[in-house]
Amino acid sequence: MNTAARLGLYVAGLAVVFGGALGVGSAVGDVAPAPTTSMADHQSMNTNTAKSDTPGGLQVSQSGYTLNPLTAIEAGQPTDFKFTVTGPDGRPVTAYEVEHDKKLHFIVASRDLTLFQHVHPEMTPDGVWSVKLTLPEAGAYRAFADFTPTGGSGLTLGADLQVAGDFQPKPLPQAGRTASVDGYTVTLDGDLVPGKASKLTLSVSKDGKPVTDLQPYLGAYGHLVALRAGDLAYLHVHPEESKTAGPGITFYAEVPSRGDYRLFLDFKHGDTVRTAAFTAHADGTAPAAPETDSAAPHGH
Repeated sequence: MNTAARLGLYVAGLAVVFGGALGVGSAVGDVAPAPTTSMADHQSMNTNTAKSDTPGGLQVSQSGYTLNPLTAIEAGQPTDFKFTVTGPDGRPVTAYEVEHDKKLHFIVASRDLTLFQHVHPEMTPDGVWSVKLTLPEAGAYRAFADFTPTGGSGLTLGADLQVAGDFQPKPLPQAGRTASVDGYTVTLDGDLVPGKASKLTLSVSKDGKPVTDLQPYLGAYGHLVALRAGDLAYLHVHPEESKTAGPGITFYAEVPSRGDYRLFLDFKHGDTVRTAAFTAHADGTAPAAPETDSAAPHGH
């Protein structure tokens, strides 16, 4: 077979191959392009995962909202502390839902969980919050802003505050079922169980007698904050409605993991708000033998 004949057969073979491929394509119809996932989609999925899996207070920014501290603090110096919460548009948020009698709850705790303050800042029309804040010791603190923007979902954002000076972190107080503050004794009944809502009842007494005339505070007879030792995850604790003003105040808390937690109870009596603090271990067992404990000065 000469060269020209071979070339003719080769071209004819190519025509058969491409014609067959075209026939297969026509039989199955148009082939759609493979689905693509943009970087924005990945970020959205990651954000949604963080919302469901990450406890509050561990992020300075979430769902487009960011906590922005604006003021430095010196140890022992009363400070007009200012901050903003910026929204997805980058501007300070000015519209908030009222929850537990406040538009925003601001809490500051030392990293070793031995100092705690729950304060109530005021907001200017341009969205700048300010509050008188005194941190008695140098060291590392965590600030939490607990709020719900109007039309949005509830968020707890956290930011670190560094107070310059010599600092020696203290060990976490031992777990126990009693705490004393200003002559009051608070007793804890109930245990934290990982992944399950746990009923906690805190009973207030003074001079050995039950206190039955607690005053409403933040829409209830007590307000409880739970922080996880180590990373200071902020856990929402829901009070049980009660028509009796003590001595018991009941809450439901759900902790995400085993480990130590610090519980801070704010209660009001004699027109003064006081804070009782406990360390509790989440493993389904009772805390150690009772220990007397109290929190740092309250910042109301």
